Parts: sequence; C-alpha cells; structure tokens
Amino acid sequence: MPVPRRSRTLRAAVASIALAAALAGCTGSSAGGAQDDPNAPVTLTFWHGWSAPAEVAAVDANIARFREAHPHITVKAVPNVTDDKIQQALRAGGSGAPDVVSSFTTDNVGRFCASGALADLSPFIGKSGIDLAKTFPKARLDYTQFDGVRCALPLLGDAYGLYYNKDAFAQAGVTAPPRTWSEFDRVAQKLTKHRGDSYERLGFMPVFHGYETTPGHLAAQWQPTYFDADGRSAVATDPAFAAMFTWQKNLVAKLGGFRKLEKYRGTFGDEWGARHPFHTGQVAMQLDGEWRLGMTADAKVPFEVGVAPLPVPDDQAGDYGKGYLSGTIVGIASTSAKQNAAWQLVKYLTTDTDAVVAFANELRNVPSTHAALASPKLRLDPRFRVFLDIARHPRSSTTPASVNGGAYQVTLQEFGYRYESGREPDLRAGLERTAAQIDTDIAKAR
Repeated sequence: MPVPRRSRTLRAAVASIALAAALAGCTGSSAGGAQDDPNAPVTLTFWHGWSAPAEVAAVDANIARFREAHPHITVKAVPNVTDDKIQQALRAGGSGAPDVVSSFTTDNVGRFCASGALADLSPFIGKSGIDLAKTFPKARLDYTQFDGVRCALPLLGDAYGLYYNKDAFAQAGVTAPPRTWSEFDRVAQKLTKHRGDSYERLGFMPVFHGYETTPGHLAAQWQPTYFDADGRSAVATDPAFAAMFTWQKNLVAKLGGFRKLEKYRGTFGDEWGARHPFHTGQVAMQLDGEWRLGMTADAKVPFEVGVAPLPVPDDQAGDYGKGYLSGTIVGIASTSAKQNAAWQLVKYLTTDTDAVVAFANELRNVPSTHAALASPKLRLDPRFRVFLDIARHPRSSTTPASVNGGAYQVTLQEFGYRYESGREPDLRAGLERTAAQIDTDIAKAR
C-alpha cells in the first residue's frame, strides 16, 4: 500500500479545500459531446498518484493488459501526480493536460463534479449498458458522484477495521475481539498497563491525533447523516455525532485522561514506518485500513496480528461487520478531446473483473466491484477477507461529497480536538457552532 494512498484524513481534507478554491472558476464540456472515434489509433495520457517502484509496476502491468484488448490505444502513464498538479492541469487544459486522472482523495469529487473539471460519465455508462447498482457497492457509488453528477468511478477501495495484538489479548484473558463499544471499552481498559504517569502498554489510543482515529472513521459506526434534505449540516441535529463524541471522550477519561494520553502519543513512531505503535506493541488495538495488514508483515512484528470489524453501538449490535469505506477514484478530464477513447480505459480499469482483481492483488487493496470481491482469483492473506466483508456489508458507509471538498470534515475534526482536550466544554453548543460554520463555508463555495 503506497504512502500517498493511505487515509491521511485531515491532510487530505486540507488539500481538498485548496483544490476547491482553485477549481472555483473551472468549467468543462459535457461528456455527452465527445466526438472522437474510439476505434482510431490514439495516445492517452493517464495521471495517477502511485509512486513506489512496485506500485508503478502494478499500474503499468494493468495498462499492458488493457492494451492487449485495445491495441489501438496507447497509454502514457505519469506516476506520482498530486491533486494540486491535477487541478492546475484541469484548469489550464491544452496539450499538456491529462485525458484520464486518478485521485486518492475522494473528498475532491464534489468539486470535480460541480466545477465540470471532470466529465459527466453518465452518457458513457448508459451507452455501455453498465448497471451501477449491480456493479459497485453503494458506498463506492456515493463517493464518486455529487449532486446528481457522476464524474468518477471507483478504482480500488479502502475499508477500515480493527487490528489487535493476539498475544496481548491472551495475556489479558481476552478471548475474542469486541463487537460493541461497551465491550470495546472494557477490553481497552483490560489491555492497558499503566506505568507511573505513562503506560507500559495502552489498549487503544482514542485521541483524534491518533493516526486513523478520526471523527469520520469512528462516526461511520453510528450510521450518521452529515447533511439534511436541504443540504444543511446535520452534525448538531443527528444524535449519532453527539453519541460518538460522548463515547470517545468517556474512553479518553477511562484510559487515563487527555494529557496522559497525549504525552504517551509523543513517544510514537511515524504512522508509515516500522516504529508504528501497533507494530512495537505500545498499543494493543488500532483502527486502520486494509493496508496495515501488509505493513505488519513487512515490519515482521513479534506477535500474532488479528483483524476484525470495528465495534458498533450497543443498540446497533445487529449491524456488526460494517465500517468506513473510501478509495481511489478515476475520471476523464472534461478538456480532453479523446473522451470516447478515454472511456475505454476508465471502463476497463473499473469494471473488468480480471483487471480489478489483478490490480487488487498487486497493490493489496480492496477490489471495488461486487464481482471482484467474490472472485476466487483474489490472492490475499486469509485475514484480508475481513476487509472484503466490510466492503460488502450493506451498512458500510462513507463521508459524502461536498461542493467545497473536505472542508466540513476539517471543521468537524477541529471541533473534536477542542472537545477532547476540554477547550470546548459544551458538546451541544459546540456542535451547533460547528454546523453553522460548515453551512457558511458551503454557502461561500457555491
């Protein structure tokens, strides 16, 4: 799993705010106006963000498979391209712009679609006879469209679950991963070993700077509604958000308090390196994406790693198995003069089952189609099945697209920082101010 591909929720959301501003004046042609001959020899430029040699080789191998089926289409793949560079090229157009782009940041889909920077794929999808609901899980469809415009399709996916140290579980007498949050609290406390004003081992790091422990990833387990029917923020009116923040702050207190936890967090290694606190045994449970499984193997951790879905609220115990989903998206530049040919590449990358399976095997990501998720050709660690099941779960969800990208997630996360630290003492009033700020920012973006 490549470093740029991983969640980095706050950083990605911040980048999407900059992208939203830059694309504000960007408009593009309708996908329905594509005039190029899809059977004529042509060269497409495909920009993507993968950068490590093995990852780039996997992309190139996928393109080589595409060329076997479409020998008249040459694809020039350009790796390690950031969303900042993509937005500059989509604004400028011209011969130097890409025809097809892939992004790791689903937060930017709202702006890509609203601005017309990426072409509306609906005419292509209709002409190809693709049944989207039968092809992709609902959450994948949710994060590749905005306000009735589908300007992207899912490429590969991410699914978030719970990693746990089986050796630590055995030492603490815990026989199975927790299924509800009340069980989780008890297990986290049982796994925690205090040492003076620090820890010998922490059951779980609940603070919002704790890598993937973000409000968005956690809130998914409460099945929240981020915006109401009028498009206004629901973070103050949907009780799911108050319930999540209340649970999180209570767990912070149970495990020693914010200051003690923050001090311990300062001893952690980098999220993407071998000294990650889960790898070193400093924490016994970790919220993370499917890529962490391969990273634990690469780091040769000295304990047995277990994986499971994240717990759910006690009153939603029947929904156990769901989780937060995100992933890579791919679309066609609206400025491209080769959109019919570009669609052949997008369609192959996203809907050809063998292509999706091979790509998932090579990059150790979750396949994005129903057929690929069920394919016997998947060659993945048996524990990876947990993430496939999360991806298939009908109640798994994602954060919705917005006209200003991930700005609303940044606002919510910044509230989380204030609330967990005690700087925002009133949960209800704080959520109301947060909702008002989200609404103001969206109104300005429109």
